[in-house]
Amino acid sequence: MSKCRITVIKRMLNEDLANAYCKRPEICSVFTDNQTFMVDSPQKPLGFCDGAWDCISHYVFAFLHGGGDFYTGWMKDENTMIACCNDGVRPVVFKLERVD
Repeated sequence: MSKCRITVIKRMLNEDLANAYCKRPEICSVFTDNQTFMVDSPQKPLGFCDGAWDCISHYVFAFLHGGGDFYTGWMKDENTMIACCNDGVRPVVFKLERVD
């Protein structure tokens, strides 16, 4: 079975939305930039945000089982996927890589 490396490549804050709708607008504090997780099972890594895991786990599962090229021709490398959590105010972007 393959493994999947998950790297936090960007944490963002949509300040206009945060200021309009949030009590204490701040960037996501669950993750740090360049934080990496190596996954070898479909279980959520320790310390990983539940919401973010819900957004990316299907890509991770596919990579673990040798899949890839999710949107034919979209990514330069079929063993890589860029995905993010669905927090519209402070999204976190992840790089997922299949590791054989």
